Amino acid sequence: MTGPRHADQPAHAEVAPPNPDSLEVAAGTIHEAVQGWIPELASEDEVRIALEKAFDYRGDVTLTTKDGKQIEGYIFDRVSGPTLITSFVRVLPKDSNQRQKIAYADIAALAFTGRDPAAGKSWEAWVRKYWEKKASGESGLSLKPESLE
Repeated sequence: MTGPRHADQPAHAEVAPPNPDSLEVAAGTIHEAVQGWIPELASEDEVRIALEKAFDYRGDVTLTTKDGKQIEGYIFDRVSGPTLITSFVRVLPKDSNQRQKIAYADIAALAFTGRDPAAGKSWEAWVRKYWEKKASGESGLSLKPESLE
């Protein structure tokens, strides 16, 4: 619109500042409570689902290969190919620094044996515990995070 501005029209439109809570909001990862779970690996879909959960798990797992070998360690990488033979996990064994690559097709069993060191350590859980302690009158509260160990 060109032409003269009327007295009832502002010289510029007032824009409300952006709400920081609505900016850059991304969904977080929900970590299931799988500690102690030993999934069935009867079908290709069950193998893929279990190994995806093992990758998301923050603790150690125990893999048993079809030749009977057991590897306890942390799954730090996985590649999901078109077949179980072309799909694999990469494991950092608990007792070694030698990383191992294991094909999905070679895995006979999986157990979530290790403790998830970050379970219950979310920011929300920490803040809730802090305010509970503060409300109870506990002295010496610190804003330093607790150790994960």
